Amino acid sequence: MSDASDLVLDVKNLKTVFFTNSGLFKAVDDVSFHVRRGETLAIVGESGCGKSVTALSLMRLVPDPPGRIVGGSVTLEGTDLLALDDAKMRAIRGNRISMIFQEPMTSLNPVMRIGDQIVEAVRLHRNLPVREANGIAVEMLRLVRIPEAARRAREYPHQLSGGMRQRAMIAMALACRPALLIADEPTTALDVTIQAQILALILDLQKELGTGLVLITHDLGVVAQTAQRVIVMYAGKKVEEATVEALFAAPKHPYTRGLMASIPAVPASGVAAQARLNEIPGTVPSLVRLPKGCAFAPRCKLVVKRCQEEYPPLQDWGGGHLAACWRAAEVAEEVA
Repeated sequence: MSDASDLVLDVKNLKTVFFTNSGLFKAVDDVSFHVRRGETLAIVGESGCGKSVTALSLMRLVPDPPGRIVGGSVTLEGTDLLALDDAKMRAIRGNRISMIFQEPMTSLNPVMRIGDQIVEAVRLHRNLPVREANGIAVEMLRLVRIPEAARRAREYPHQLSGGMRQRAMIAMALACRPALLIADEPTTALDVTIQAQILALILDLQKELGTGLVLITHDLGVVAQTAQRVIVMYAGKKVEEATVEALFAAPKHPYTRGLMASIPAVPASGVAAQARLNEIPGTVPSLVRLPKGCAFAPRCKLVVKRCQEEYPPLQDWGGGHLAACWRAAEVAEEVA
């Protein structure tokens, strides 16, 4: 068992809300988790479940107004990030904690050369002369397997392909050797072949640098290939947490079961593919008007009266496998 010194990130009871004209929007509601050095934790769920707002909360990048972190703690290597002033947080962001965003074209500066953007990130956090920072920038581009790194460093974002831009983003995020990397849907805009390359690259670099990784995704196939532990979120809350093996072998929450049933199965040779994918009926409820009781109840096949009246607590089903469902014990046999 790893000791506490291995802990890179410890999030406790995180609450992030948005004040809107329609009312109070609980985007992240009482979410807790931790990440150890060199570990990959995946956070999964449909659009609107709170994954990306969780990532922005960790980085202290929630737009205020209308958003605000109203509770909990985010401890990075023993420092509570929520207690820091803006200047101290800026010194940590991009240095000890970094983020790869979904779309590099909106994250890279279109009028700055790629190399200069990495140099700027390095010099902001390390007191290095320009020449040394330039060397680090080219080395980072080489590390993310961009061919002719020195030449590419002098190019602008629009001169690079989508896959190359994503690699440049990864180079920038890892330039200061952060303790924690957050990757928010890092391959969404890329084709399948490039997706696999980018994910393999992130995992290789993570191993090399010993970085903790939080991977935000809606793709359970990606989770199976890359993560050690996984959190399933629904309507702003954590509804299940387990090791990847335990989750795929025996999910305890009907929502997790539904997500798994909606993955296309690859048929064995000579066997016809199933005609239809399973789908979860309905949509994620509005976070302004959540139903009483379990938020998943209106879409759940196993719903009983208690589900509609009381929110189930997160319960440990053994080995750290947590699930918030009144009928978790029956899920395996009844939904199979």
